[in-house]
Amino acid sequence: MQSILLVDDEEQFRERLARAFINRGYKVYQAADVDEALTEIKENNPEWAVVDLKMPGKSGLDLIRAAKEVMPLLKIVVLTGYGSIATATEAVKLGAHYYLPKPADVDEILNAFEKDSDYPGIAEQKEFEAPSLARAEWEHIQRVLTDCDNNITAAAHKLGIHRRTLQRKLYKYAPKK
Repeated sequence: MQSILLVDDEEQFRERLARAFINRGYKVYQAADVDEALTEIKENNPEWAVVDLKMPGKSGLDLIRAAKEVMPLLKIVVLTGYGSIATATEAVKLGAHYYLPKPADVDEILNAFEKDSDYPGIAEQKEFEAPSLARAEWEHIQRVLTDCDNNITAAAHKLGIHRRTLQRKLYKYAPKK
């Protein structure tokens, strides 16, 4: 029986995913934060993990780094509602197998685990679809913010905008396209 660890601070979302995986015959472990997740990994050795990127305290990126030290062969899919190319790239560099935006259903997650490509985390596209201007702006802001170690003041200075303006832009969810 395939085992999977679900790591998300949103209990309702985690429980819904757990039920869906159990209904498909998976053994499911759950954790609400990085420390709980590391304990589950050490005790139960799951083959797969679904990790939320943004959690209180340590982030999903911290978990990927620590989990790969404990269990190098663990396949990790990262889920986030605040997706950007910068964080996706960082997650894949740290060892994530794939990266999906929330909300993702169980079938999308299972497809992500099944993908084996030379470029993990990169969706297969038949035709190039240009991002919207809003999406391009969001990606650029996220890249600059990552370069500034998430320091809003430094990122705002690099972007040439006021810090409060940047905070307002970050408060909004990422554009879909």
